Amino acid sequence: MTRVWCSVTDWQNRRRALQGRGIGFVPTMGALHRGHASLVERCRAENEVVVASIFVNPSQFNDPKDLERYPRTLESDLTLLEGLGTDEVLVPNASELYPNGYRLRVEPVGDAPVMEAALRPGHMQGVMTVVLKLLGMVRPDRAYFGEKDYQQLTVVMSLVREFFIPTEIVPCPTVREATGLAESSRNRLLSPEGKEKAAWLFRALTTAANPAEARSILQAQDFVVEYVEERWGRRLAAAYLEGVRLIDNAGEAEYVTRS
Repeated sequence: MTRVWCSVTDWQNRRRALQGRGIGFVPTMGALHRGHASLVERCRAENEVVVASIFVNPSQFNDPKDLERYPRTLESDLTLLEGLGTDEVLVPNASELYPNGYRLRVEPVGDAPVMEAALRPGHMQGVMTVVLKLLGMVRPDRAYFGEKDYQQLTVVMSLVREFFIPTEIVPCPTVREATGLAESSRNRLLSPEGKEKAAWLFRALTTAANPAEARSILQAQDFVVEYVEERWGRRLAAAYLEGVRLIDNAGEAEYVTRS
């Protein structure tokens, strides 16, 4: 039976009872789909205790309208997690995770911000801060993150190294529909026609000769492109379709760069 925890204090008491057991952790913002399910399934296969969290983190949304619009499907999320054999689910509200407001945060410095960090002021600070809080609460042996948000994955891995957090970050491949569209909570905000067209995002990343050509392909399909860049051995993009912001990336093995 899955236990659900809304209180940080109650969870901390429960966590003490789990001392000595191998713990895997899947942090989510809810609106779960097959991609999340694949993370939980891998976590279940590799750990004695499976912990998941559902928290729509306000500090990583630079646009209040985007935060308000983000899908929330708690009842079906809990049903899915229980069916996957999740042992513990954390469902705190903002006042539980930020009891004193957002007055202490992790602030990256040094390199100029790029992509998500440049376009969404405060986003990476919010991600790093909430991940640090969640890892401190759960203290897992392993934590599972999807590769779809690859920049976030790199930031989380840096966070763990910089703060000497004894958690292994496990990257997991992006789960895709038959069209190539990456599973995403935001896909449910698209019309059926928009969802079909959204498959062009991955198609452009994997077939274009270079980022400029990928941008042109997407613009021809009515995307409003924010960026297409190559970093960390990946080709990454963010674009709007029907007012919905979508991100995706492809590894070097999935695209061929032609001069």
